[in-house]
Amino acid sequence: MSHHDIRSAVRPQPDQPMVDIANYVADYAIESKEAYDTARYMLMDSLGCSMLAMKFPECVKHLGPLVPGATLPGGARVPGTSWELDPVQAAYNIGVQVRWLDFNDTWLAAEWGHPSDNLGAILAVADYVSRKNIREGRAPLTIKDVLTAAIKAHEIQGCYALKNSFNRVGMDHVILVRLASTAVVTRMLGGGKEEIVNAISHSWIDNGVLRTYRHAPNTGPRKSWAAGDACRRAVTHALNALKGCVGYPSALTAKTWGFYDVAFKGKPFEFERPFGSYVMENVLFKISFPAEFHAQTAVECAMKLHGQVAGKLDKIERIEIETQEAGVRIIDKTGPLANYADRDHCIQYMVAVPLIFGRLMADDYNDAIAADPRIDALRAKMTVKENPQFTKDYFDPDKRYIGNSVQVFFADGSKTEKVSIDYPIGHRKRRAEGIPVLLKKFEAALAGHLPAHGVRQILATCADASSLDAMPVPKFMDLFAF
Repeated sequence: MSHHDIRSAVRPQPDQPMVDIANYVADYAIESKEAYDTARYMLMDSLGCSMLAMKFPECVKHLGPLVPGATLPGGARVPGTSWELDPVQAAYNIGVQVRWLDFNDTWLAAEWGHPSDNLGAILAVADYVSRKNIREGRAPLTIKDVLTAAIKAHEIQGCYALKNSFNRVGMDHVILVRLASTAVVTRMLGGGKEEIVNAISHSWIDNGVLRTYRHAPNTGPRKSWAAGDACRRAVTHALNALKGCVGYPSALTAKTWGFYDVAFKGKPFEFERPFGSYVMENVLFKISFPAEFHAQTAVECAMKLHGQVAGKLDKIERIEIETQEAGVRIIDKTGPLANYADRDHCIQYMVAVPLIFGRLMADDYNDAIAADPRIDALRAKMTVKENPQFTKDYFDPDKRYIGNSVQVFFADGSKTEKVSIDYPIGHRKRRAEGIPVLLKKFEAALAGHLPAHGVRQILATCADASSLDAMPVPKFMDLFAF
């Protein structure tokens, strides 16, 4: 903590956590082939999520300029649309697309979140800067530059999440999207260490948005655009820093007025490891199910039990679900579920649907499916409790498991086996199994929104890693123009 005299107007040196981020973003060279390989899959997966989201009118209504007519020819493109926008609003648009269906990558620790949310800011700024550079006779950024920025954004967000729980003080995890995006896009726009520190000081001074919209009885669709809003704010801070707007060196440690004292109960941040490429290498992909990640293995368990229970749903007496402490705390939900956002954050709903139908798709959270009385009938028979071993393995840095178990008991005294799964198909330990499924998810998502010839071109481009890395960002974004 800073010991700076609250009465003194002498500015202290910048807080060390902000300096560490600036040094990492400006100086650290990513050497990990695994990180770059995973980042390519992350880029494809995130854009696939964006194309899937275009099927949902509630998402599409967020896209475009904030004020009708406020477009920017030659600005940043929004994939799957014809919009060209300023980079601030484009960051919001892309962030909304990536996050809308709760189907993009995930990171779970003391805090959780979705590091690919940062692509909203990264892709928007990369396209904007590159098109501007081309007009001015300079070289555009390449997809390798995008991947590098993404690896660093993942690392910042994920390393802060390892030991620091923002949710326990009521703040939403998108605070870390704003932090990470602010840092990397300030660099992409040409900022040095001073500008990065200044920009992220503003990010901390913004404090954090409340998690109200993620929890009963207020769960709602803001959780699907909150990350886009964080991306938008990040680009604003970066642009302001490049204009020379001053920063606030003790934004974290200032007594009484700093982030630690105001928002974090006076505690400084804790860190498990230095910044590198750990988070991208270990990131969790949502491959099979658009479900809140603490429930991913619970859905897999339910899918395994579907054949045993679907024909005798009316004979079920109770269903026991065991999960991690975080799962109990955020997705154990009883009573009426008001909307899509309520349902995809309810572990009971996410288990009931595959038990009944043998599937869980984005459309299964819509009102038409939710009206099936069998879903709430099964929910009423479920109990959810913490399994301490699942919680222990969840925090173990060598495991990062997300375990769940499901067991069904029938009125005649019979029961299914207790199906337990420690980690889902999107886990690093199941990469060989998961990547082919991820690629199928990507292709199907593209085919659902883009013309067939465009899909073929995108797939061919993404299949050649070296060519993809070298591709100028505007040419890549051209592939997604609608």
